[in-house]
Amino acid sequence: MGKLSVQFGEKLRQMRANRGLSQDALALMADIDRSYVGRIERGEVNITLEKAYQLAKVLECPLTALLPD
Repeated sequence: MGKLSVQFGEKLRQMRANRGLSQDALALMADIDRSYVGRIERGEVNITLEKAYQLAKVLECPLTALLPD
């Protein structure tokens, strides 16, 4: 995948870790498959805006906090 996907995944992983959530917990709370969360964090997929908003909601942050600079 592209650089943006990798950067998004890195920010997602950091935000998840800062909140003390496992990939399993985040996936369950966001109603996303755990393996998909892993693929997002590794930058292997381009996620939809809908999924990005779901993740931001669970992490209690604005979507812009997950976007690359």
